Amino acid sequence: MNILITGGAGFIGSHTADKLVTLGHNVRILDALRHPIHLKGFPKYLDKTKVEFIFGDVRDRSVLEFALTGIDVVYHLAAYQDYLPDYATFTHINAYSTSLIYEIIEQKKLPVRKVIVASSQAVMGEGRYLCEEHGFFYPNIRSDNQLQLKEWNHLCPVCKKALVLQKSDETVINPQNPYAMSKYMQEMLAINLGRRIGIPSVAMRYSIVQGPRQSFYNTYSGACRIFSLCNYLKKRPTIYEDGMMLRDYVNVHDVVDANVMVMEKSEADFNVFNVGAGQTWTVNEFAGIVASVFNTEIGTTMPGEYRYGDTRHIFSDTAKLQSLGWKPQRTIRDSVAEYKTYLEGQLDIEDIVDFAEKNMRSLGVIRKAIV
Repeated sequence: MNILITGGAGFIGSHTADKLVTLGHNVRILDALRHPIHLKGFPKYLDKTKVEFIFGDVRDRSVLEFALTGIDVVYHLAAYQDYLPDYATFTHINAYSTSLIYEIIEQKKLPVRKVIVASSQAVMGEGRYLCEEHGFFYPNIRSDNQLQLKEWNHLCPVCKKALVLQKSDETVINPQNPYAMSKYMQEMLAINLGRRIGIPSVAMRYSIVQGPRQSFYNTYSGACRIFSLCNYLKKRPTIYEDGMMLRDYVNVHDVVDANVMVMEKSEADFNVFNVGAGQTWTVNEFAGIVASVFNTEIGTTMPGEYRYGDTRHIFSDTAKLQSLGWKPQRTIRDSVAEYKTYLEGQLDIEDIVDFAEKNMRSLGVIRKAIV
């Protein structure tokens, strides 16, 4: 089949492209190579002899029309994701581009067979929690006043006892930041416009995806990049809050397997799926795993700071996706080990560790508790 991947030069997109090529598909990539994600231009890991590359923005109608011509399946993975308070940009890139894809397909009567969009675990916000006495709760973002006092955990609004994290399935919808809101817009647009015009569509809510090719300069990309860089450069990584935040880290190759499966299975049509690892780790545990893979003993630093807007815990329930035959195959150590190999092949990375932190501090995202 002829397959278009928007954002195909990026982290998940490029791995998906590689897999589809090995399966014998013709792959076309549309990517704007935006800064700072692609600070050094066209990535070396992409082979232009095996994929067709179009340089352009997914919001440009003429470019998108050209890219969609002759396409059977669309993976819409292009997205804007960062801690920056660019509220309109999140909506314009993520939601508007999704609407435009369906608009062009309908207006031009293009024979597209399926559209798969990249959503995010962030759509679920803080997720589902349980108070044994008062039932389930879906808390909103923690207030700055609460975090200033180092009151990290969510409390039952009735009895004020600590709530217990539960798995969150696809029915949990409570986006708390502009990125998450734009991703929920994408889900609604894809599923509902897909039904409207008869194009099978799927939305994939990725958990925290880890592995090689994550941008060094994207503030949003997470713990694997930051902790690996720190251990590689022998700098102690910073742990925010108390390091006990629970996270669901999934390997990029497991994500690719899920992407391919929902393309091939009609049972996936018009559904939203969580794509996660099926277990959680604390940030402290993850830092320890990275140090073990790098064989370092540099430790961490915990200055009593927090990133305003971070979720306390989150854990995706992947039963729905697993019911179609998918399950994660790689371990968290696999993700870190492959990232280590990737990192060791890079040049001029000494300045990267401080880049994201300085950016977040300048925007007031990183804040200091007062107690």
